Amino acid sequence: MFFVQMSGFPGSGKSTLAREIAKFTKAVIIDHDIVKTGLVEGMEVAKLEVDPKRAGGIAYHIEWSLVDFHLSQGYNVILDSPCLYDELVEKGTAVAEKHHAKYKYVECVLNDIAELNRRLTNRVRMITQIGPVDIPEERWQEVINRAKKPSHLECLKVDTSQPLDDYIEKVLFYIHN
Repeated sequence: MFFVQMSGFPGSGKSTLAREIAKFTKAVIIDHDIVKTGLVEGMEVAKLEVDPKRAGGIAYHIEWSLVDFHLSQGYNVILDSPCLYDELVEKGTAVAEKHHAKYKYVECVLNDIAELNRRLTNRVRMITQIGPVDIPEERWQEVINRAKKPSHLECLKVDTSQPLDDYIEKVLFYIHN
């Protein structure tokens, strides 16, 4: 059994890769954007004030409950989120250890701002997802390298500017070994 923690800037290809991994492994995907959007929409329907930052934190709490539950049932699980906080890595490694699951960390990297903005512009966007970004070229590396990683474990970095078929086997090999 495994737990894959996805990582990467919005639009870098995390969800696309997570769905492809799930096709081959039958893993359950817990998608941060879906949970956060459902939470925000539910709050709006209930006419509650929505604070996006607090909604994000609450969404993560729900996601960890779902990850814990599915791992407890013996399912492989993929958490599809940007992974920008040390706490996410700590929780990920702890929940994997709790359920004796292999912990795997897959970081999606897209160094091409124009391609990233093309993806962000062309996707069907949920209300909690960002649109195109205006980041100066000289700050881009700093921005995309904000992901938090486990320092004590092997992580896989994937160049998602390449076609998915060029790296899916490498990702599956990493997950299963």
